[in-house]
Amino acid sequence: MTESELKALVSLLDDPDHYVSDHVEGEIRKFGNKIIPVLESEWQDNSLNPFIQRRIEHLIHDLQFVQVSDRLTQWYAGGEFDLLEGLWIVATYQYPELTYEKLKDAVEQVFYEFWLDVKPDMHPIDKIKTMNAVFYGKLKFTSNTKHFHSPANSMLNIVLESRRGNPISLSCIYMLMARRLNIPLYGVNLPNLFVLTYKGEIPQFYINVFNKGLVFNRKDIEQYVAQLNLKPLDTFFEPCSNLDIVRRYFRNLIMAFEKTGDQDKVEEVKKLMRIISDEEN
Repeated sequence: MTESELKALVSLLDDPDHYVSDHVEGEIRKFGNKIIPVLESEWQDNSLNPFIQRRIEHLIHDLQFVQVSDRLTQWYAGGEFDLLEGLWIVATYQYPELTYEKLKDAVEQVFYEFWLDVKPDMHPIDKIKTMNAVFYGKLKFTSNTKHFHSPANSMLNIVLESRRGNPISLSCIYMLMARRLNIPLYGVNLPNLFVLTYKGEIPQFYINVFNKGLVFNRKDIEQYVAQLNLKPLDTFFEPCSNLDIVRRYFRNLIMAFEKTGDQDKVEEVKKLMRIISDEEN
């Protein structure tokens, strides 16, 4: 169909005959996300018709949600679980116009600052000290303690822009930089906290990115777990997968929307979570 024909189809959404308008909506959905620009244009043209605007908004949201679901399904089925791609998909739930290329460019800009200061011949501990100086000093990344449960903390594009995040978002940015520098840092899933661990040429240690890059050891984790009256599981000490990280992102989003009382988004994110759940696949 031509653009004019698509616009004519969209204009029938406010047909007084519900059978006609519902049939038209069904036909529009068949076009998928490629019809979104036409819908957005029609939304602007119908500024004096709140009914059709709401119907268009609902359609656009549904089409964008299908797009996110399809991307996540493909990412999961591919089995490679690229971290940056996974975090991009999470971000497109809130920012559907965000392209992977734009997010990658934002990461590249941050990485350049690390590349300037972290040298390959440095001792591992000195590399971490230098990364901390760049991350917290030069780039001013910091903990978003004021809005700890904000959904924005799970949007990598927003964290890169605001320089504020929660434990897992800050850790992921730090880890993405480290991996580009061939520093063997990995995520560790702790109860109520996400940290990084170094597993390389020197004895294993841990980094709390949420707490200014504090370096600590296994005994500190054992004490932390004991204070929570939990059994010290192996997963509290060893690296988790990129898939585990993306799953935790979605769990954080569910909690964030529960706190804001947005039950519709809670249910949508749960649907996304099921796509990458082993129990459902």
